[in-house]
Amino acid sequence: MSVQSKHLLNSASTLVLDSLKGLIALNPQLSLDVENKVVYVESRDRSKVALMCGGGSGHEPAHAGFVGQGILTGAVCGNIFASPNASQVMRGVELLDNDKGTVIIVKNYTGDVLNFGLAKEQYASLHPQKADKIKFVVVGDDVAVGREQGKIVGRRGLAGTVLVYKIAGALAQRGGSLEDVHSIATWVADHIATIGCSLGHTHVPGTATMTSDLSPSEIEIGLGIHNESGHSRLSPIPKLEDLIPQLLAFLTSTSDPDRSFIPFKGKDNVVLLVNNLGGLSELELTGIVAEVRKQLDARGFTTSRILAGTFMTSLNMPGFSISLLLLPSKEEVNAPTKDLILSLLDEKAEVPGWRWSATSVPVAQANQITPPHQVEASKANIKSVSVPDSEVFLRSIKRAANALIEAEPEITRMDSIAGDGDCGLTLKAGAEGVLAKITAGQISGDDLVRSIISISQVAEESMGGTSGALYSIFFSALAQGLQADAPETGEMTPKAWGLALSFALTKLYSYTRARPPSRTLVDPLAAFVETFNATKNNYAESVKAAGKAAEATRNLEAKAGRSAYVEGNRLIAEKVADPGAWGVKTILEHLI
Repeated sequence: MSVQSKHLLNSASTLVLDSLKGLIALNPQLSLDVENKVVYVESRDRSKVALMCGGGSGHEPAHAGFVGQGILTGAVCGNIFASPNASQVMRGVELLDNDKGTVIIVKNYTGDVLNFGLAKEQYASLHPQKADKIKFVVVGDDVAVGREQGKIVGRRGLAGTVLVYKIAGALAQRGGSLEDVHSIATWVADHIATIGCSLGHTHVPGTATMTSDLSPSEIEIGLGIHNESGHSRLSPIPKLEDLIPQLLAFLTSTSDPDRSFIPFKGKDNVVLLVNNLGGLSELELTGIVAEVRKQLDARGFTTSRILAGTFMTSLNMPGFSISLLLLPSKEEVNAPTKDLILSLLDEKAEVPGWRWSATSVPVAQANQITPPHQVEASKANIKSVSVPDSEVFLRSIKRAANALIEAEPEITRMDSIAGDGDCGLTLKAGAEGVLAKITAGQISGDDLVRSIISISQVAEESMGGTSGALYSIFFSALAQGLQADAPETGEMTPKAWGLALSFALTKLYSYTRARPPSRTLVDPLAAFVETFNATKNNYAESVKAAGKAAEATRNLEAKAGRSAYVEGNRLIAEKVADPGAWGVKTILEHLI
């Protein structure tokens, strides 16, 4: 599976600094030490504890994106996936010098721990009177690394680290003591579990083009945010409803002595963080949130807060991580209270990297979802119309629907050139919806008008978009025409079909400017309807005319539809037919 190896930048060598300069342009409260890549709040209350973090770049918005009022006071940035050196960190400590002290929070990676630790000790040796004013917290929340595997280096630091930043930072902003801020940061770090998964690894700007060793059908569980290999791979890629339970088992295990890191007891109270590793769409991310929340509910957990978004990335890695913060129970001693932690988490932070989140317990989903509303056409208002042979009618519709499903890859290929790439999938969804209606007994030749209305509803609800609306309008109008033009006997004739089709085409024209030849689905549809009436209802000739009109779109300049936005010469050079027109051709050819 190829990974994204192209980047928009001036040069790989200046990318980190260019990014930091953009960050301080976004946030006027920030200053930048260019030489040492330290972002910090210069105008701050020096009577309050400072929070400093840092590490390799490439995890944006972590770390510098969380610097500002309410979270971090400063961040020291290394090159991509590389720790800053001790001199950089030392400069960061000096810039954050204050009356109350500084808490340094780092992820558990050897380079970060060594360089930040070395700077802390060097600072203490140069300023012995301030040695006890620098505290150190290391976060290792990755549950993919077991005790045996990580017995020397420990677990890696992942997205759960940002919850440590936020909670400790809010307490520092309130004026908490050095000991209190350090204590709560340590407690939160000890009660967070994170696991990530991805469809591929990521490419570092300035390095050779790479390809992932994950196949198109694989997903990797437990990989690190610096391209480190994970715990395991799954193939084929499971549905979320099958994947999420496996990830939650890693996070909440109490029976695996190698991997039971957090003292879950069952039906615990937690904070959920779903983090985008950089390359996942927002559409997919919120779908993941829904599934994780559903699975936590099913396991009896109380989810007190849900946070989701891009918090700690691995450049543009196409994956996500799940973090659970186990909140303290009333019986737990030497722990901050649940209410304190949640209030600190809820406190407003004026930083670019922190995503909005609700400051209340999530509502039961059943109370948020509106019950389905079905609009049923009353039989009393619909004329009884039928076809001579209902079984032949159903077989024809099934044949056309299955042909559309089979043609999906080719129509999708066409639309990837001529449009936005979704036409094949849209038509497939409509075809599958029609087949489902047939199975449910909602489409039959004995109740033709109601069946056509059902097909119209499928187009509206299952297809959606422009093509769904066009199909739905056409079939709704066809249902009107059938009732107006059907013989008194109620049994359809070819002549009645011709009149109803002409009526439907005229109605469709009142909602679209497309007229043949326009390189749209209107071209074959109009050719079929007009030929059907001109040849006194010769279906075979009408289908041939529709096929010729669809083929002719290969050499047409687009005048309407998404293809109108594609450079015309490219469409003609590629000799690609209009995908919507091809869909109509496919339907008509298989209705015979």
